[in-house]
Amino acid sequence: MNIDEVLKEIKKAYGNSSDIVTRKLTLSKRQVSYVYLESVSSDDKISEFLMKNLSRFNKNNLFKNLFETLKNTIFNSHLIIVDNFKDIYYLLSSGYTIILVEKENKAIAIETKSSLDRGITESTSESVIRGPKDSFTENNSINLGLIRKRIKDPNLWFEEVLVGRRTKAKVTISFIKDIVDNNIVDEIKDKLKKIDVDGILDSGNIREFLINNKSSFPKFKSTERPDLACTSLLEGKVVILVENSPFVLITPGLFFDFLHSPEDIYQKTSNANITRLLRLIAFILTITIPSFYIAITTFNQQVIPNELLISLFNQRKSVPFPTAIEITMLITAFEILRESDIRIPNAMGSAIGIVGALILGDAAVSAGIISPIAVIIVALTAICGLLYTDIDFVNGTRLWRFIFIFFAIIAGLIGFVVASILLIVELCSLEMQGVPYLAPISPFSIKNLTYGLFRKSNKDTKYRPTFLHIKNYKRKGD
Repeated sequence: MNIDEVLKEIKKAYGNSSDIVTRKLTLSKRQVSYVYLESVSSDDKISEFLMKNLSRFNKNNLFKNLFETLKNTIFNSHLIIVDNFKDIYYLLSSGYTIILVEKENKAIAIETKSSLDRGITESTSESVIRGPKDSFTENNSINLGLIRKRIKDPNLWFEEVLVGRRTKAKVTISFIKDIVDNNIVDEIKDKLKKIDVDGILDSGNIREFLINNKSSFPKFKSTERPDLACTSLLEGKVVILVENSPFVLITPGLFFDFLHSPEDIYQKTSNANITRLLRLIAFILTITIPSFYIAITTFNQQVIPNELLISLFNQRKSVPFPTAIEITMLITAFEILRESDIRIPNAMGSAIGIVGALILGDAAVSAGIISPIAVIIVALTAICGLLYTDIDFVNGTRLWRFIFIFFAIIAGLIGFVVASILLIVELCSLEMQGVPYLAPISPFSIKNLTYGLFRKSNKDTKYRPTFLHIKNYKRKGD
């Protein structure tokens, strides 16, 4: 190996980037050089693991095999012998330092990566009332450790796949070997290996590659919370972690998973069941309230009591727009307001809320542009929709809300019923890895009903859900 030519090739490949650092030494009368990327490597680690070891050598010392001597005397827990020159680029970009020895066709790579990640903090997307307050970070090793420290079982396996021609992001499949069906793991692994794109930057990038048919509702549960990931692993699910992403994917993600909260298992059973029932009611209301109001006020006034009908008429007599346009305008304005609140800095969030909800809303009612009952309808719809944190599930409910409104505008209560049938048909037709999306409601299973809407106390939960394709359904002894 000609060291000068190798260094020249590396610099050329990186466009002579300013963060490339090289140094040449003479050890045992032979040229030795090392190269690293300053932007992703730690100078302290290089001094600790490399320079201190190399300083022990003198250029006049003679060693029969300098390469083997260096390999055996450099103390680093992550030391790799590089046989393929193309691997050098991946290792350099991953924070490794490459050691080149004159007249050797191999190189030594030692891990000297710098810590470019934030520390373990509380989840920002999922509030924690009771339970662990740590959350996943962008560091893949830390994320694996957060799972490993909770499940101290050798059957907890991690299998890694590199995805992306340019990013070569580590995608880790986590599962408990003696619970999960091996075919499911192999299927996920095969799909990941078939992904041929320039780069994967977040766990959200790989979802569409792992789903055969598209749907408005998500089939993966996304979370920042390690306790939820571990709970899912113990149920027999698979957790997918992506390097540089604090969000992990849980599969299969079923409908009732999005109505659950990680804190349900930390609460009294009766309280958790009431909360789950409220979430289901809120899901139905946030989709159906606007369309039902449009249907009964536009087409089917006969179903409204006379006193209420007179009250609605008095509120709307000065409003220049039809009910359908009024509700659609308000809901669209709310969605824009919510999107603005998500995107802007936190310090400005309260200002947006005051301007949008108080000033504009009150002014619109006072000016007679919209009716007070319409504000109440949209506010109730919005409040019910705020119970869910998964953005993909929120987007699914948002889409179906507008679908229901469209059918209600066309055919009133008949259109409302048609939209309801379409929603039920779509939910019943979905499946993930052979598991029905509405399980255990469709197909109905009394035995597994405690997994869906209600739950048993921890001491009474002896079996995992039988609708999951797993090998071991038993949680504990009888």
